[in-house]
Amino acid sequence: MEGYLGVYITSSKAFACSLANVKKSFCRAFNAVFQKVAGVASEEVTVELLKVKCLPVLLYGLEACPISNKQFNSLDFVLKGCFRKIFCTRSAEVVQNCMLIFNCMSMQECVAKRKCKFIANYVKFDNILCYVCENTAAHELNMLGKR
Repeated sequence: MEGYLGVYITSSKAFACSLANVKKSFCRAFNAVFQKVAGVASEEVTVELLKVKCLPVLLYGLEACPISNKQFNSLDFVLKGCFRKIFCTRSAEVVQNCMLIFNCMSMQECVAKRKCKFIANYVKFDNILCYVCENTAAHELNMLGKR
Protein backbone atom coordinates (compact mmCIF):
# COMPACT_ATOMS: atom_id res chain seq x y z
CA MET A 1 0.00 0.00 0.00
CA GLU A 2 1.46 3.30 -1.09
CA GLY A 3 0.34 6.70 0.18
CA TYR A 4 0.29 9.80 -1.97
CA LEU A 5 -1.00 13.10 -0.56
CA GLY A 6 -3.00 11.26 2.08
CA VAL A 7 -4.61 8.80 -0.34
CA TYR A 8 -3.47 5.21 0.09
CA ILE A 9 -3.52 3.12 -3.07
CA THR A 10 -3.71 -0.63 -2.68
CA SER A 11 -2.07 -3.23 -4.83
CA SER A 12 -4.77 -4.97 -6.84
CA LYS A 13 -5.92 -5.72 -10.38
CA ALA A 14 -8.08 -2.60 -10.49
CA PHE A 15 -7.47 0.86 -9.06
CA ALA A 16 -8.45 0.80 -5.38
CA CYS A 17 -7.83 2.90 -2.30
CA SER A 18 -7.47 1.88 1.32
CA LEU A 19 -9.55 3.79 3.83
CA ALA A 20 -7.92 2.43 7.00
CA ASN A 21 -5.62 5.44 7.50
CA VAL A 22 -8.41 7.89 6.69
CA LYS A 23 -10.70 6.33 9.29
CA LYS A 24 -7.88 6.28 11.84
CA SER A 25 -7.11 9.97 11.24
CA PHE A 26 -10.80 10.86 11.46
CA CYS A 27 -11.19 9.02 14.78
CA ARG A 28 -8.08 10.73 16.11
CA ALA A 29 -9.43 14.15 15.09
CA PHE A 30 -12.88 13.46 16.54
CA ASN A 31 -11.53 12.13 19.83
CA ALA A 32 -9.28 15.19 20.20
CA VAL A 33 -12.23 17.53 19.64
CA PHE A 34 -14.61 15.48 21.79
CA GLN A 35 -12.12 15.33 24.66
CA LYS A 36 -11.94 19.13 24.73
CA VAL A 37 -15.67 19.85 24.54
CA ALA A 38 -17.33 16.87 26.27
CA GLY A 39 -19.40 18.07 29.20
CA VAL A 40 -18.74 21.72 28.35
CA ALA A 41 -20.35 22.24 24.96
CA SER A 42 -23.84 21.25 23.89
CA GLU A 43 -24.50 18.37 21.52
CA GLU A 44 -25.31 20.90 18.79
CA VAL A 45 -21.89 22.52 19.11
CA THR A 46 -20.16 19.15 19.21
CA VAL A 47 -21.93 17.97 16.04
CA GLU A 48 -21.04 21.23 14.30
CA LEU A 49 -17.38 20.78 15.28
CA LEU A 50 -17.56 17.21 13.98
CA LYS A 51 -18.91 18.42 10.65
CA VAL A 52 -16.48 21.33 10.28
CA LYS A 53 -13.26 19.96 11.76
CA CYS A 54 -13.45 16.17 11.47
CA LEU A 55 -15.54 15.26 8.41
CA PRO A 56 -13.08 16.92 5.99
CA VAL A 57 -10.44 14.51 7.31
CA LEU A 58 -12.70 11.57 6.49
CA LEU A 59 -13.76 12.90 3.07
CA TYR A 60 -10.35 14.09 1.84
CA GLY A 61 -9.61 12.75 -1.62
CA LEU A 62 -12.57 10.33 -1.74
CA GLU A 63 -14.06 12.05 -4.78
CA ALA A 64 -11.14 10.71 -6.82
CA CYS A 65 -11.27 7.16 -5.45
CA PRO A 66 -13.52 4.28 -6.42
CA ILE A 67 -15.40 3.27 -3.26
CA SER A 68 -17.31 0.03 -2.85
CA ASN A 69 -20.55 -0.34 -0.92
CA LYS A 70 -18.63 -2.24 1.75
CA GLN A 71 -16.28 0.74 2.15
CA PHE A 72 -19.24 3.16 2.31
CA ASN A 73 -20.76 1.03 5.07
CA SER A 74 -17.44 1.12 6.90
CA LEU A 75 -17.27 4.93 6.65
CA ASP A 76 -20.88 5.24 7.82
CA PHE A 77 -20.13 2.99 10.79
CA VAL A 78 -17.29 5.27 11.87
CA LEU A 79 -19.46 8.40 11.52
CA LYS A 80 -22.38 6.83 13.35
CA GLY A 81 -19.98 5.83 16.12
CA CYS A 82 -19.27 9.50 16.69
CA PHE A 83 -22.97 10.24 16.96
CA ARG A 84 -23.37 7.35 19.41
CA LYS A 85 -20.63 8.88 21.52
CA ILE A 86 -22.00 12.42 21.36
CA PHE A 87 -25.54 11.41 22.26
CA CYS A 88 -24.60 8.57 24.65
CA THR A 89 -26.74 5.99 22.88
CA ARG A 90 -26.45 2.59 21.29
CA SER A 91 -29.73 2.89 19.38
CA ALA A 92 -29.35 2.93 15.60
CA GLU A 93 -32.72 4.67 15.32
CA VAL A 94 -31.66 7.50 17.66
CA VAL A 95 -28.41 7.94 15.72
CA GLN A 96 -30.28 8.03 12.39
CA ASN A 97 -32.74 10.63 13.72
CA CYS A 98 -29.91 12.76 15.13
CA MET A 99 -28.11 12.65 11.78
CA LEU A 100 -31.31 13.80 10.05
CA ILE A 101 -31.95 16.57 12.58
CA PHE A 102 -28.40 17.89 12.25
CA ASN A 103 -28.40 17.56 8.46
CA CYS A 104 -25.56 15.06 8.37
CA MET A 105 -25.71 13.02 5.17
CA SER A 106 -24.62 9.43 4.73
CA MET A 107 -21.10 8.94 3.43
CA GLN A 108 -22.44 7.81 0.06
CA GLU A 109 -24.40 11.06 -0.29
CA CYS A 110 -21.43 13.19 0.86
CA VAL A 111 -19.02 11.54 -1.54
CA ALA A 112 -21.50 11.67 -4.45
CA LYS A 113 -21.99 15.40 -3.88
CA ARG A 114 -18.23 16.01 -3.72
CA LYS A 115 -17.64 13.79 -6.77
CA CYS A 116 -20.22 15.71 -8.83
CA LYS A 117 -18.55 18.99 -7.94
CA PHE A 118 -15.08 17.56 -8.65
CA ILE A 119 -16.06 16.17 -12.06
CA ALA A 120 -17.99 19.29 -13.05
CA ASN A 121 -14.87 21.39 -12.33
CA TYR A 122 -12.63 18.81 -14.00
CA VAL A 123 -14.40 18.91 -17.37
CA LYS A 124 -14.19 22.73 -17.46
CA PHE A 125 -10.38 22.72 -17.82
CA ASP A 126 -8.96 23.32 -21.26
CA ASN A 127 -6.31 20.66 -21.00
CA ILE A 128 -5.52 17.73 -23.30
CA LEU A 129 -5.48 15.25 -20.41
CA CYS A 130 -8.87 16.49 -19.19
CA TYR A 131 -10.18 16.29 -22.76
CA VAL A 132 -9.04 12.65 -23.08
CA CYS A 133 -10.73 11.74 -19.79
CA GLU A 134 -13.87 13.77 -20.44
CA ASN A 135 -15.91 10.74 -21.59
CA THR A 136 -14.98 8.85 -18.43
CA ALA A 137 -15.93 11.86 -16.32
CA ALA A 138 -19.25 12.26 -18.13
CA HIS A 139 -19.99 8.57 -17.61
CA GLU A 140 -19.16 8.91 -13.90
CA LEU A 141 -21.53 11.90 -13.58
CA ASN A 142 -24.24 9.92 -15.35
CA MET A 143 -23.76 6.97 -12.96
CA LEU A 144 -23.97 9.30 -9.93
CA GLY A 145 -27.26 10.65 -11.23
CA LYS A 146 -28.71 7.14 -11.35
CA ARG A 147 -27.92 6.37 -7.69
